[in-house]
Amino acid sequence: MSMSPTRVAALSGVIGCAMMLQGCLVGAVVGTAGAVVGGAAQVTGAVVGAGVDAVTTSDEETRAKREREQREYEREQRRCEQRQRQGRDC
Repeated sequence: MSMSPTRVAALSGVIGCAMMLQGCLVGAVVGTAGAVVGGAAQVTGAVVGAGVDAVTTSDEETRAKREREQREYEREQRRCEQRQRQGRDC
């Protein structure tokens, strides 16, 4: 199966952009490879959008991470205060 130069250039562009982004690239690569293997490999906004979604963090994920870090910090502060009451270092 021979790929046209346009298809090769588009695929190279998508992979190149994905490599410049930080995060998990597996989703972008798998999404792109799935589109190529599927036979009807047209680089559309849907494929590019799926790759971007795979390597970005949603607001909900960011908020959950921040809340988890805050709980861990408060837990450590309570442990430290308890150790200080017992006369030990934090």
